[in-house]
Order: sequence, then structure tokens, then C-alpha cells
Amino acid sequence: MTEPLIIRLDEVWRDVATVCDGLTSAQWNTATECPGWTVHDNVAHMIGTERMLLGEQPASGTVDIGDSPHVRNDIGKANEQWIATYRGWDGAKLLDEFRAVTRRRLDVLRAMTTAEWEHEGFTPEGPGPYRLFMEIRLFDCWYHDQDIREALDRPGFLDGPVADLSVGRIPAKALGYVVGKEAGAPANTTVLFEITGASPILAAIAVPPEGRAVLLDAPPDAPTVSIAMDRRTFTRLAGGRWSAEHARAHGTVRIDGDTDLGNRVVDNLAFTI
Repeated sequence: MTEPLIIRLDEVWRDVATVCDGLTSAQWNTATECPGWTVHDNVAHMIGTERMLLGEQPASGTVDIGDSPHVRNDIGKANEQWIATYRGWDGAKLLDEFRAVTRRRLDVLRAMTTAEWEHEGFTPEGPGPYRLFMEIRLFDCWYHDQDIREALDRPGFLDGPVADLSVGRIPAKALGYVVGKEAGAPANTTVLFEITGASPILAAIAVPPEGRAVLLDAPPDAPTVSIAMDRRTFTRLAGGRWSAEHARAHGTVRIDGDTDLGNRVVDNLAFTI
């Protein structure tokens, strides 16, 4: 039986390659909503991460990456070193490299045993099985695929198994923190998120009298506030790509109930960049 994540990674990498095939130099250098990065940089970043997972190091390890405001930690610095490695490459050559590196990674993943997929080790979210690490890789690559599509005004790939898995990770990983900590929802309130699309998502967060906000197993009958938006708006906000003002002007956001709380949640929905 093929590990499903191999199929999903193959799909997202193929989509990146398809979207970037035949781009002009100007398109490759188009700024994206991922802070500080062009289309070229997004692809170089994905190449670098997969090469790192193959045990390789960037050739530009001694390059001064400066003090860019979007570089906030050591992972960010490592990302910039990989991007610097490919900065002088033209787009067609970079895309050939992307296809070659992702093929190598797929070969490695297909050769892994079930025990290796279940092996506990490092993930960006803390210790966990290798399968979790690859789920995070899928999420990351899908987000950068979306960054590229947005920059090129080619929206798409927002539905289907890859998008469903990626978007589906957000409620459990982020919404409790957003509602309870960032938006400051008071105790005994509930916030219902309605994310529309081919596979709609209902996610409810409750703030108990004591302790952290939690994701409920089922939505309540009468939430304090309901926040509805389309999948594109939700993921652009959650990924820190759109401001709340931009989302209200260009996306689809509807708030029913406690509008003050709902607006605070929308204002603070970004949990990753």
C-alpha cells in the first residue's frame, strides 16, 4: 500500500511545476505575499528544504543575508541561505532543479518502510512521527504554491485532497490560540468558524472559565459569534498573507453575533508566515 502522503506531495510538487512552467523573467521576479520573497524565492526555498532532507547543505553557507525584517529565527536564516544559492539562476534552470530534487525525494519516500514513516523524531512542531513531518511539508509546499498562484493572478488548487489536508490542519493547530490569546475572547464564549468550499469546514473554539481555549468536537447550537469566509480568504489570513482590512475589502468575510469579538478574531487570525 502506498503511503498517501507520497501521492499528495507528488500532486503539490506537480502543481508548482505546472504553474511555473514557461514563466517570463518578470513573472519569476514578481513579489509574492510571502514576506520578502519573489516567485523565484518561493521555488528556491522548496528546493532547499527538500535538499536539506536529503542531507545536503547550501553552497552559500557563508553569504551575508543581511537583516531582512522577514528573517526572524535560525530557520529563517537557513531558508535565506538556500535562496541565495539559487539567486543567480534563471527560472527555467531553477524549475529543472525543482523537478529533479522533488523526484529524488519521492524516490526516497517510496523506498521507506512503514516503521520508518512511524519513527519518532524531529518535526517543526516538536517530536513526532516522520509522517507528521511530511504532513507539515505538504502544508508548507501548498502554502507556497498558493503564494505563487496569488502573485501570478492564477488562483486555483484550493480544493481537493492536498488543499483539504493543508487547510484542515489549521483549526487544531492555531484557532484556540488565536481566539483565546490573540483576540482575548472572554470566558464562557464560543467562536464558530464556517469555511466554505467544496469541502466545508466547521470549527468551534470554546473559552472555558479556566484554562486555554479548546477546539470542540462539534459546533454549539448558539455560538457567541460565527465567522464565515471562503477558503482562500481563510488561508490568506491564517498564513499572514492578507491583513484583515485586505480580506474585508477583497475576500469574503461575514460575522454574525458578537461583531466586536468577531472582528478581533479576524484581525488576529494570522498564526504563521
